[in-house]
Amino acid sequence: MALFLADVLVVAHLVFVAFVMLGGFLLPRWPKLAFLHLPAAAWGAYIEFSGGICPLTPLENRLRALGGGAAYSGGFVEHYLLPVLYPAQLSLALQQILGGVVVAVNVVAYALAWRILRRRRAARRQA
Repeated sequence: MALFLADVLVVAHLVFVAFVMLGGFLLPRWPKLAFLHLPAAAWGAYIEFSGGICPLTPLENRLRALGGGAAYSGGFVEHYLLPVLYPAQLSLALQQILGGVVVAVNVVAYALAWRILRRRRAARRQA
């Protein structure tokens, strides 16, 4: 059961990372989602810029150990995402670059959402 919960936690972690990176693009459809997305994006950027490890990672490792599985060292991004994206070990400098990517993608997403929502308001006023 613990290994299953660890796997569920990995999926939840991946969904959270996807939401941090892409959630801003949902704002034209659901503008109030910004109240959830902004704190999530800020957390994701903070973890990357600070060189920290998300608290879900030690919890996942603990569940794996309880289930008789192998825990891993390092953070979630280093273990699951970087082997796919980057062949080298995760360094603080690379982690900070990833933090910059989080911020840049979200600046673009929020700028696009603001522009789309502004156009919709203007069209409603003219109608």
